[in-house]
Amino acid sequence: MGTTAREEMARFWEKNTKSNRPLSPHVTIYKWSLPMAMSITHRGTGVALSLGVSVFSLAALLLPEQFPHYLAMVKTLSLGPALIASAKFALAFPFTYHTWNGIRHLV
Repeated sequence: MGTTAREEMARFWEKNTKSNRPLSPHVTIYKWSLPMAMSITHRGTGVALSLGVSVFSLAALLLPEQFPHYLAMVKTLSLGPALIASAKFALAFPFTYHTWNGIRHLV
């Protein structure tokens, strides 16, 4: 009869402990570099864009009114120019960074 996953893991760690094998290095020991930070940011903006498009699409399908109705609701909030500029930046940054970094990678 085959072994269970728990037994396999116990056997693996027992063998690893007996042979004094080092553990794999953790991300905290690496010195941060610009390419590492750019790669992490690229992945983060990709996830943000995927989630943003998914949420917007789901909202467009499920909400009862059309988009102009919700846009008018936001306009009636009378948000300050600093908050509007911050919101525009938060929407534009992931798209522009992800696009330009992808082009840089391809080149």
